[in-house]
Amino acid sequence: MQQRFNHAYIIGISFISALGGYLFGFDFAVISGALPFLRTTFALNAWWEGFLTGSLALGCMAGCLAAGALADRYGRKPGLILAAFIFTLSSLGMAFSNSLGMFVTMRFAAGIGVGMASILSPLYIAEISPAHLRGRNVSINQLTIVIGILVTNLVNYTLASKGDEAWRWMFGLGAVPSLVFLLGVLLLPESPRWLMGKGKTAQAEKTLARIGDAAFVEETAKDIHRSLQGSSRTSLKAVFEKAVRPAVVVGITLAVFQQLCGINIVFNYTSTIFASVGADLNSQLFETISIGIVNLVFTLVAMWQVDKLGRRPLMLIGSLGLSLVYIVLALLLRNQADVKFVSFFVLLAIAMYATSLAPVTWVLISEIFPNKIRGLASSIAIVSLWGAYFILVFTFPILAENLGTYGPFYLYAGICFLGFLFIRSKVQETKGKTLEQLEQHLIRH
Repeated sequence: MQQRFNHAYIIGISFISALGGYLFGFDFAVISGALPFLRTTFALNAWWEGFLTGSLALGCMAGCLAAGALADRYGRKPGLILAAFIFTLSSLGMAFSNSLGMFVTMRFAAGIGVGMASILSPLYIAEISPAHLRGRNVSINQLTIVIGILVTNLVNYTLASKGDEAWRWMFGLGAVPSLVFLLGVLLLPESPRWLMGKGKTAQAEKTLARIGDAAFVEETAKDIHRSLQGSSRTSLKAVFEKAVRPAVVVGITLAVFQQLCGINIVFNYTSTIFASVGADLNSQLFETISIGIVNLVFTLVAMWQVDKLGRRPLMLIGSLGLSLVYIVLALLLRNQADVKFVSFFVLLAIAMYATSLAPVTWVLISEIFPNKIRGLASSIAIVSLWGAYFILVFTFPILAENLGTYGPFYLYAGICFLGFLFIRSKVQETKGKTLEQLEQHLIRH
């Protein structure tokens, strides 16, 4: 029987949840424009520059651990509310920091909000989306991330000429979208899959009825009940049971690979990369805007293709493409090539990543785990992701100081090729299947 859906409602609640992604994009990108000012304000050496940048990731790891427990015990919605509140306070805290210690503490706090949102937003969207729309809808979270990056880069560029204290405005303005997110989350319904897991079937069916017709409600409720049969309280031991271990290993590996592929060096250290080939501060900040625009355009391409071409082909193309582009970029940086050539290959790398590893990794993490462990398993995978991000951004200034700015890109090219081999051998296609069908086929067979 053909099922009918309330598409406007689905898109609406997906976008509200995905505002967490916007704030993720803000906290992720704001450092790129602020770093030239912070180097002077706090007299940063290579070690402190890496640690200050990476302190966000340490907070993200803490936020992920908290979010996983919150999501499975109290629901997805309370976690999103808390994340929005933390975003607001940390943005103001960074803006008013008067010491390096206070700034790093506030950036760590911002990371807690980012970590919580990085789990809960895609998880929530996956659980309220019909199977044939899930890839596109989860990719909305990535879309809001890249919009957050682009808008933040534009604001940074505008504020850069306002004096040595411009960085305070760069961080402080994050409180505005944080409050919008907080108000929006209050309007969201709880995830129907979480509600059924807690025995609140009537509430779950009420939410499902707003998403689709009676046939959809009946079939989805039946599938969820079946997937939850015999489940008990989620524990770390349950996440690593033999039956689900392959999915967990794939999820963790993809999460780590998304970061160690190296692209976030381009996002966070744009000024360092372009300064190495002679670009002035104005040119460096302008490059961040170009990066944001390309990132947005190719994220839209990914949203268009993720439920058509599929997850696996996009991941294969992106990982192999990045490996090749990095080799060329390293050679250009080593030979002090013209800024225009460096810019072209930087933007090509961003396009490759935005069409593949950036959105598709989040989609896969949100859908490959069984219902009964999805919250905790997702948190473990994304803790691994943020741990890898910390290693990446902490080590780059040190590697660049010792090997030259170009040196680390040879390493990232090798990692991307290994990622390509892993995806080809271990990652299965998931498009077009319900979360319960995926559980049946990917876990039990």
